[in-house]
Amino acid sequence: MVPMDKLAQITQRFDFVGAKLNVTSAPAEIAALSREYSELKPVVEQIAAYRQALDDLAEAEGWLHDPEMKDLAEEEMPRLKARIPEMEQALRLALLPKDAADARPAILEIRPGTGGDEAALFAGDLLRMYQRYAETMGWRFELLDLTPSELGGVKEVTARIEGEGVFARLKYESGVHRVQRVPETEAGGRIHTSAATVAVLPEAEDVDIDIPAGDIRIDTMRSSGAGGQHVNTTDSAVRITHLPTGIVVTSSEKSQHQNRANAMAVLRARLYEMERDRLAHERAADRKAQVGSGDRSERIRTYNFPQGRMTDHRINLTLYALPQIMNGDLTEVINALTAHDQATKLAEMEG
Repeated sequence: MVPMDKLAQITQRFDFVGAKLNVTSAPAEIAALSREYSELKPVVEQIAAYRQALDDLAEAEGWLHDPEMKDLAEEEMPRLKARIPEMEQALRLALLPKDAADARPAILEIRPGTGGDEAALFAGDLLRMYQRYAETMGWRFELLDLTPSELGGVKEVTARIEGEGVFARLKYESGVHRVQRVPETEAGGRIHTSAATVAVLPEAEDVDIDIPAGDIRIDTMRSSGAGGQHVNTTDSAVRITHLPTGIVVTSSEKSQHQNRANAMAVLRARLYEMERDRLAHERAADRKAQVGSGDRSERIRTYNFPQGRMTDHRINLTLYALPQIMNGDLTEVINALTAHDQATKLAEMEG
């Protein structure tokens, strides 16, 4: 049974937010209230449907004592009794604590790990996998910084992904991704194991992270070409060093002005994630057991090319659909990770 007092509190809050929206004129308050209203509306609609189903069941049970209505009651009651538990489960999920970052754009970072040239090639494969997944989801995928390897792989890449529910879907991807395959650089045909590290960070807003000007050093790197207007535009890169933490971010796309904005966005995201990590460690004694914890040292997934197999080690999920997955079909994997995370949180909340 879903706690009815909790449902009443949510409905009351929804009514309050709606009333407040009608009288406030402050832009910042309107924006905050509108976001909360949009988040609460589908939950309140679920609550109304659940209450209606309970009322319908009570009414049908009363009909059992009316000879003229008994047949209709016996027809309706099994349907309602089957539907109500499903509605309760949906409400339990809707009442789970929300990650405030779920609706934000994400900063994606991919770096090769062990494996040399093959690791860099695999990092490039992962980049293409996420690009294609973003396309299928209708998200905007923007490269902020890309350092290619000599053989066509990736030494380091940073991208920004914007769209509906981006961080909510991609936050489970942080960690070490391992690949087992015969490298293009291996003449003997032996299977090698390589790895790449993926980090998915929620984009931070200016109000989330305050970075004093004295805490950063900005270096501009220009092209050594013949000169002209492009020296300060497409051929310029910006490197920002955050002095208190030693974090270094670069951006070498678009104009120098845009590079600075991109690099600051990545820096804010990293600092924001550090703060989220600190708070999460305070809340959870064993954070590594949580799916989506974002621990980048954890080996989360293996891509076995000879067997066409992908295994996610956190939830013991194995799919023999590696070509489709590498082509961006991540829906089944991410759905399974989301369901596991929800089940874990439900058990904690109800335990």
